[in-house]
Amino acid sequence: METAAGGVVVRQRHGVWEILVIDDRFGHVSLPKGHQDPGETISETALREIEEETGIRGKIVRPIGTVRYGYTRPDGQPGEKEVHYYLVEAQTDTIRHQEEEIAGARWVPAKEALRLQLSKGYPNNTAIFEAALRALNEWA
Repeated sequence: METAAGGVVVRQRHGVWEILVIDDRFGHVSLPKGHQDPGETISETALREIEEETGIRGKIVRPIGTVRYGYTRPDGQPGEKEVHYYLVEAQTDTIRHQEEEIAGARWVPAKEALRLQLSKGYPNNTAIFEAALRALNEWA
């Protein structure tokens, strides 16, 4: 099983919590995530992948969930992935998305992020968005 990590990155602007969402190359809304490199902790992976994909540096607030799913590897063989997600507070807010990997990234109000997830997101991420909103309400 391949291990990956990422996060629901949040910032507060004018009293409104915003979430960093990714527009992927397939027309879906998603979250920054990626594979764990040798020697990295899961939390280090999450922060590195967020910064690589979006240019945003963050600080982990707390873990919010794990998603497991099957996928097709580049060699055409089936694989399984386990992705650990964290609630991450943005320490910077200027987005520089990784053009080779994603179509774009943007900040949206937290409630709008959930609406986008429900209409354009991958179904296995809905529980992560919901857990992030609960964690944000407890933390904020």
